[in-house]
Amino acid sequence: MEKLILASASPRRSELLSRVGIPFEVFVSEADEHCALPAEEAVRELSRRKALAVSAGHPGRFVLAADTLVALDGRILGKPKDEADAVRMLSGLSGREHSVYTGVSVVSPDGSVFTEADHSRVTFCEILEEEILCYVRSGEPMDKAGAYAIQGRAGLWVTRLEGCDSSVIGLPLYLVRRLLLRAGYAF
Repeated sequence: MEKLILASASPRRSELLSRVGIPFEVFVSEADEHCALPAEEAVRELSRRKALAVSAGHPGRFVLAADTLVALDGRILGKPKDEADAVRMLSGLSGREHSVYTGVSVVSPDGSVFTEADHSRVTFCEILEEEILCYVRSGEPMDKAGAYAIQGRAGLWVTRLEGCDSSVIGLPLYLVRRLLLRAGYAF
């Protein structure tokens, strides 16, 4: 298989690609990540921006980018600004269902762009305040959309997951496959 470019510094995305045996190298995008669109549209747009930004410096290559946002009651919960913000987010998610949106974009060697988004629903049990504070102090939630990692300690709080677990982690593998095939990537 041809080595593609992953336009992401996320170790979780790298781990998922490695797990399924897709060869890649990482080039982090410097694309503007400010977007006022609703969550599902925003992840499509942001993943597209990231893919195109990296593709500009690597013409003729397959480039893969993704963006993940968590939404609660229609409000986007990005990465927490600080520990207090993480506590606020997790307290709001406690005992509630929320949405996780992940957009994926692939730029083909000829410059064509393919973009889709996944929507999953996650429900948390009631989380004790002490658990939230301990989790936040661990540092794990600080670079994660919605202030949690489902594959980490926050997995203890999930009572229901409707959708794709790899999408909630940050890279829906079924979409990666579908978009790479559409872009002409040979598995």
